[in-house]
Amino acid sequence: QVHLVESGGRMVQAGDSLKLSCVASGGTFSSIAMGWFRQAPGNEREFVAGITSSGRNFQYGDAARGRFTISRDNAKDTMYLQLNNLKPEDTAIYYCAARFPSTGEQPYRWTASYNFWGQGTQVTVST
Repeated sequence: QVHLVESGGRMVQAGDSLKLSCVASGGTFSSIAMGWFRQAPGNEREFVAGITSSGRNFQYGDAARGRFTISRDNAKDTMYLQLNNLKPEDTAIYYCAARFPSTGEQPYRWTASYNFWGQGTQVTVST
């Protein structure tokens, strides 16, 4: 069982930056593929970014490409999402997801690929 806790979400203004964190426990972090998703009210959960267990490969969703950066520190059992140049349409609950065990080098972009989820952290971007 992998337990995930997100943090870092808050209210910011358009153009600001944020860094979200996700701490994992209960599994061998270096064998866990990780991802970020987000969900705005009335919308389906949307893929933001995914990263392999090694950290060598990653993939971004359309909304994230060019503005967001996913990373991980396997020594700290933590994954990050750097959000730059935030826009009001980025307002959503951001969820951390884990696929365990996973040692492949292909990031996952589908919700069904992940078997553990965090509770989410709210990001609100005002104009």
